Amino acid sequence: MFGRKKKLNELKLSDLMAQLRPDLSRESLGVGPDFPGVVPNPLLSSEARKRKAELRAGALALGVLVDWREISSDGGPRVVLMLDVETIGGISFRGIADEDLTITELTRLAPGQTVPVRYRPTVMDHYVTLARDADPARVQQLSEEIASRKRP
Repeated sequence: MFGRKKKLNELKLSDLMAQLRPDLSRESLGVGPDFPGVVPNPLLSSEARKRKAELRAGALALGVLVDWREISSDGGPRVVLMLDVETIGGISFRGIADEDLTITELTRLAPGQTVPVRYRPTVMDHYVTLARDADPARVQQLSEEIASRKRP
């Protein structure tokens, strides 16, 4: 009886999520073993709330939508977006955005779509958030800078 409780405590939340939702496993999302995982309810996690606040103030980058998974539809669709992110500094990584979208936003999602995102350059843990507040002129400038770096 005591041993069972210890084994349950050793089970990590990310491992539990991978068992319950294989489509949200690290392998399925295309991230490495250091990715902390998707929180079942970010409203109940102080760490997730802190991360969201830090991401809102993060650095601007561009993300190309690879795929997305719906987590829940209670009170509006909550989705995990998988994005290939390119930063102004030339760093590329697979970004994961855990977002609450409207039905309209959800229907507009299409693989290959480029969207502005924010990330935490000091952490680099695959978490990003959509930069809905980004100035369109700044996004255009960022896009041109990234494109010019790719040209020979």
